[in-house]
Amino acid sequence: MKKFLIIVSVLFFLLIGGSVGYYFYAMSPVGESSELQLYELKSGTSKIGVADSLKEAGFIRSSLVLKAYLFFHSEVNLQAGIYEFSKNMTPEEIVRKMSHGEVKNDSYTVTLIEGRRITEYVHNISEKLEVSEEELLSLMGDQSYLQELINTYWFLDESILSSDLYYPLEGYFFPDTYEFYEKSTAKEIITKILNHTGEKLEGFKENIENSNYNVHEILSMAAIIELEAVSESDRNTVSQVIYKRLDEGMSLGMDVTTYYAVKKEMGSGLTRTDLNTISPYNTHASNTSMFGRLPVGPICNPSLMSINAVFNPTDTDYLYFYADIKTGIVYFTKTLDEHNAIIREVG
Repeated sequence: MKKFLIIVSVLFFLLIGGSVGYYFYAMSPVGESSELQLYELKSGTSKIGVADSLKEAGFIRSSLVLKAYLFFHSEVNLQAGIYEFSKNMTPEEIVRKMSHGEVKNDSYTVTLIEGRRITEYVHNISEKLEVSEEELLSLMGDQSYLQELINTYWFLDESILSSDLYYPLEGYFFPDTYEFYEKSTAKEIITKILNHTGEKLEGFKENIENSNYNVHEILSMAAIIELEAVSESDRNTVSQVIYKRLDEGMSLGMDVTTYYAVKKEMGSGLTRTDLNTISPYNTHASNTSMFGRLPVGPICNPSLMSINAVFNPTDTDYLYFYADIKTGIVYFTKTLDEHNAIIREVG
């Protein structure tokens, strides 16, 4: 019995000693490099989430030990922002910087407004950061880079490799406010936006899996809905019209697709030549090759409301609608005669 107690005591002290030793090891720097690297702490991230992301980014040895440290230092308040850390910093030093809010001063916020084209987004980004529009657009059109993205993100597929697309990532830049480091590279910018898009689309994953359409087609529908209607109910009804026209093999006949096809700004006016333009984007009736088909890709970057509308079409028999751009009112009709009457009355 005495020997047993001695063995248990030795094992106990070894366990305590090993745990203490591992704690100090885990709270030591992961390396000797003093090179600064960017780390972003997003608003609303829990302390557990911070520990996991720091481990994934390679700044700490153990997320479990840091979680324990943060648990016993509950008074620590971690502030969101973009930070610079190095591999020779201890976890305690990293936590101290975040608790003091020692963020990078040369970071900028860029707001991407829903319903706008990716060219506008690129312009806005280049105005604030040290990256040119040409560099961003060139990278987004590089086939080998696009293939890398397809291999990385579940919501991207071969659809974005089509040579008919003006901008392969149109529709995939989720509209929101982003914070970027001034010297962010083109790849870092695209990665950050696509990561956020993936987070937003994750909430629709079950709907996507149960849909007859892929993500590219869903975003193409959502982009049309975004530009054709304002209210949630109208967007849901526009969604229904799109499905019904596709099912019946009709042209979608929507001006918003023509604007994009001929690269005109919305509301600038369309000519007969514009409407008759043969393009995989133009869904007007004169373009018979597009009967029963969606545009080759999204014509803008849609909001959550429009994506949600794709999965919640109204239960009606409408085949036509006319959107009054002056008032924002959308008139829905079941027959072409009713549709034309609305145009004569309102238009």
